[in-house]
Amino acid sequence: MTQSQTQEMTLHLVGLGVTHSIAYSMHNYIAKSLGLPWKFYSTECPTIDDLLKLANTPTTAGLVVTMPYKNSIMKHVDELDELSTMIGACNNIYYEGSAARLMCGTNTDWRGIKGCLLEKGNENERPSATSPATALIVGAGGASRAAVYALSLHLHCPTIYVLNRDDQEVTDLIRDTQKLGRVPTIIHVKTPEQAKELPSPYYIVGTVPDFEPQTETEVTVADVLESFLSRAEKGVLLDMCFKPRRTRMIKLGEKLGWPCVEGTHIIGYQIEEQWRLWAGEEYVLKLDREGAWDVLLKAAEESKGINF
Repeated sequence: MTQSQTQEMTLHLVGLGVTHSIAYSMHNYIAKSLGLPWKFYSTECPTIDDLLKLANTPTTAGLVVTMPYKNSIMKHVDELDELSTMIGACNNIYYEGSAARLMCGTNTDWRGIKGCLLEKGNENERPSATSPATALIVGAGGASRAAVYALSLHLHCPTIYVLNRDDQEVTDLIRDTQKLGRVPTIIHVKTPEQAKELPSPYYIVGTVPDFEPQTETEVTVADVLESFLSRAEKGVLLDMCFKPRRTRMIKLGEKLGWPCVEGTHIIGYQIEEQWRLWAGEEYVLKLDREGAWDVLLKAAEESKGINF
């Protein structure tokens, strides 16, 4: 057993607005069940410098990186894997070596997205290699990159519609997806009229905060989304936002007959890969996945920060 596995260490969720997180109880349950003297915290980092100070602390065993640092952290990491480079976002920091620790980065968000989208829906109707389909993403920020990766490379959706209020963000997203091994066709859908001419998406993924539409373009995005949701064909809808758990998108999707998955489940589908990187293969073999999920779901039900 290495020193980091016998001494007291810390793990952190870092970003802005992370105090509502429900992940800490699940991660602390895992650490205790594995016999590791590690503690997980939700830590507000007002600046990237605050994040880096924490990342460079010798007693830090790993970080979960969230908004708005998934992209800006990348240039500060000692070793960034090809996956995070392709996706264009890093949400997991882990360490290699002991005497001179290397800060390493990867992306596990896509695993959470994939797991959630496979959680519901008719298995016989899902897109496959022989029967590909179309997907839709709401938003073109950092989280959308992981969604594109999961949908195009793992869920058989070579064509992806994007709804977004800002044209340049979609242009940047299209540019970044050129790095993927299998480059998807991304269509920026800007009007309900344009949407009417397009086939229905099977998967829908929301990647934006749950705000009431204010501007004309935001209202148009909401109108286009509703036009797709109102169709007879239904697939699976995931809203990555979970503040609140029952977002506007989730409520609308359920009202219109869509099987929906809330964003809190993304946390659960990442745990095995996160702990493999933080603690090693030996510990993942002993991981109580079912127990960890129970703690996560209980925390989601009881949290006042996301149930409103």
